[in-house]
Amino acid sequence: MNAILKPKVFVAMSGGVDSSVAAALLKKSGKYDIVGVFCRGWQPEGMVCGWKEERRDALRAAAKIGVPFLTFNFSKEYEKKVVEYMKHEYAAGRTPNPDVMCNKYIKFGLFLEKALEMGADMIATGHYIKISNLKSLPADATHQALQAGQISKFKLSQAKDKNKDQSYFLWTLTQEQLKHCLFPIGNYTKPEVRQMARNFGLRVAEKKDSQGLCFVGDINFASFLKKLLPKKEGEIRTAGGKVIGRHDGAHFYTIGQRHGFSIPGGPHYIVAKDIKKNILFVSDKPGEGEFYKKEAEIEDANWISGNPPFGGKIYQARIRHRQPLQKCKIVKSNKIIFSKPQRAITSGQSLVVYDLKEQMLGGGIIK
Repeated sequence: MNAILKPKVFVAMSGGVDSSVAAALLKKSGKYDIVGVFCRGWQPEGMVCGWKEERRDALRAAAKIGVPFLTFNFSKEYEKKVVEYMKHEYAAGRTPNPDVMCNKYIKFGLFLEKALEMGADMIATGHYIKISNLKSLPADATHQALQAGQISKFKLSQAKDKNKDQSYFLWTLTQEQLKHCLFPIGNYTKPEVRQMARNFGLRVAEKKDSQGLCFVGDINFASFLKKLLPKKEGEIRTAGGKVIGRHDGAHFYTIGQRHGFSIPGGPHYIVAKDIKKNILFVSDKPGEGEFYKKEAEIEDANWISGNPPFGGKIYQARIRHRQPLQKCKIVKSNKIIFSKPQRAITSGQSLVVYDLKEQMLGGGIIK
């Protein structure tokens, strides 16, 4: 009798606790043939190189779990797809979201494509998000159901741990990508994941979470930006037009920001930017001027189901990571009208839409 072949899963192992536990859970299930993969990202010139230490931690975790380990080098592609995107957006006065584009082009683009080319059936990551299908099959059964022709649509929902939920960064995913994806830790909280890491004997169990740029790591972001774009001094004005300070370049700042510049008289918030004239407008009152808006338009929209949400229906949305979901309506699939005015709707950032049951429907880039 021929042995039944298990689906082969390439697990993106970053060297952190989340992806290590994701690999360990899949290995423990006994349902999959697991391969751990470290994806090397891009390293800014002149900044501390951390990828070797991260790869070492990922390799140790793979050895402890007992799975093969590979390394993919996506440094050139990351620079082309993500760094150049950031440079272009900041230069245009917008505030980009590199983690979204890293997921789109690198993790669920190049990594998925290369894994499939090398014989993988699926990939898995340590993202905090739930994946299921429209027939509500268990997440670990989606591959078998797909192969049997039982399902055709996948959905993404917020993770159990709302503080760690990463659905905001995954709105660009498509049905074609999702049929090859597993997210093993979406139904667990961070403390539960750390405890499982201890139980598995993983050295990364107490490792701190990375707060840095996707695929780059912890860096001084202000210094990083100044390596990408030239310094260009300009005026800081009040919403009424009075000059009260100077800045290093309007493209370095974002709406709502209150750090990175010094003005006498306490904290001030950036309420508007004039990129052509290189002027920042600030206020010591967060609600002044254009700081709060009820409407936003998006471009480059992606809807997980393949179809835009129905117009006129009540949905929820967020304009930044970890923002509490806000009720809204969608007009013509690209105009979002919130029930209440929103603080610092920022051009270039992601606006992500959910239904009232926390299913993530998709999103777009704020114009």
